[in-house]
Amino acid sequence: MLQEDQDRYMDRIVLMEKRRQQQEGKPPAEADATSQSTAAPETEVSPRPECPSHAPFLLIGGGTAAFAAARSIRARDPGARVLIVSEDPELPYMRPPLSKELWFSEDPDVTETLRFKQWNGKERSIYFQPPSFYVPARDLPYIENGGVAVLSGRKVVHMDVRGNVVKLDDGSEISYDKCLIATGGSPRNLPVIERAGKEVLQRLTLFRKIDDFRSLEKISREVKSITIIGGGFLGSELACALGRKAQSKGLEVIQMFPENGNMGKVLPEYLSNWTTDKVRREGVNVMPNAVVKSVSVSGSRLLIKLKDGRKVETDHLVAAVGLEPSVELAKSAGLEVDSDFGGFRVNAELQARSNIWVAGDAACFYDIKLGRRRVEHHDHAVVSGRLAGENMTGAAKPYWHQSMFWSDLGPEVGYEAIGLVDSSLPTVGVFAKATAKDTPKSATEQSGTGIRSESETETEASELKVSAASPNSLQVPQQGEDYGKGVVFYLRDKVVVGIVLWNIFNRMPIARKIIKDGEEHTDLNEVAKLFNIHEE
Repeated sequence: MLQEDQDRYMDRIVLMEKRRQQQEGKPPAEADATSQSTAAPETEVSPRPECPSHAPFLLIGGGTAAFAAARSIRARDPGARVLIVSEDPELPYMRPPLSKELWFSEDPDVTETLRFKQWNGKERSIYFQPPSFYVPARDLPYIENGGVAVLSGRKVVHMDVRGNVVKLDDGSEISYDKCLIATGGSPRNLPVIERAGKEVLQRLTLFRKIDDFRSLEKISREVKSITIIGGGFLGSELACALGRKAQSKGLEVIQMFPENGNMGKVLPEYLSNWTTDKVRREGVNVMPNAVVKSVSVSGSRLLIKLKDGRKVETDHLVAAVGLEPSVELAKSAGLEVDSDFGGFRVNAELQARSNIWVAGDAACFYDIKLGRRRVEHHDHAVVSGRLAGENMTGAAKPYWHQSMFWSDLGPEVGYEAIGLVDSSLPTVGVFAKATAKDTPKSATEQSGTGIRSESETETEASELKVSAASPNSLQVPQQGEDYGKGVVFYLRDKVVVGIVLWNIFNRMPIARKIIKDGEEHTDLNEVAKLFNIHEE
């Protein structure tokens, strides 16, 4: 079947080339003679256009999900021709190090090399593959064994789903057989900042891409004060990274957010408070319960006024207030956008139409255990991209995977999470004293990878044996406790729907199995023992 597809594809390429040459005024007979003659070196062969007119597999977006899909397609169909069209000028790369390891590099040229040491000491590049991995886009239709090509710095602006054609921002068109939308998202801004005027916006970073890392790293060496707005994953990671740097460079780092503590929307209050203290120990001036009322230029500085009357002067702003899924193509394509979660609505096989799939941040999918969801994490991009690629080559597999995510506040404190982790849900936490092994750095030394989901698959524990309820009751964590390591269970209708593993690593298959089983547990203290949290 794959051979038939390849034959049809080559016939189509020949037909398109003839049409193109006819449009350029060259008669078909002359065109045939030109293409077949080897005895006339003086005959000019028209150069191949940079943008192919057809791609059997067209991937819109050049991030983690698109790269995972490309690799998956090629694994199942080694002769496949895959074209990635990416707005980003860079080749596909991983985003997590932009707010994690790259900031801790001692290499003065890190913004150019984009190489970093993982917590385990091994060095790697931020790019998934070197340029030699990819084939030139103009050669993609002609290479015998196919390959993966990237059109960088190009944007798909229109989709004709009936004609199976997309239009790019430069006017060129590409037809496709199968298409993946992996457009990701763009960082949100606060309306109050958007209205603040050009001078303020010139001193604002919306952190998402390599260029943003390069720009902010340079700014951090030039200004005296940086203020990060946002207390979630990205805001807290950047605060810790800049705070560590600030201690040696004399930079003031301020972090403000409306919640009571760092990660306040995710962690239970006691753990959020502990995390806030940890960020403060990294040299950050953390300002909880801070709602921005206005931002203006005052002399040579920025003046932030909060709704409670507090005022903050700073030199540069970083807004880390969430992601807006990129769904601009929905209108021309006639695809449905979810009104609650945002993103393109897809079925269990990540399909939006019979030959259109969606993966990564932009996909709103149905989770058979937890309902309809949209997930914005690296592991979800890897796994959903991989599955979309499999289904684009005929696998017809549903999305059963519970993706995980992780956050590191430097090399000493980190956590992994899975499922619905929302601080508005009831939680039960079981903690133990940490050892030297219980850090992100130690975990990567054991696993051999610094990007934890690189080694993460759909692995799930085969069987869990939970002992009968023990007479001792759960210990309620006390304020000020040092939460060395532990497990936090998130409950809905007495069933565990989310789990945070705090300084406990490489136990995700157990957490995944607990959520998939969906059982009520009378004693979560016993369930916590499955993670071996009491081992020294």
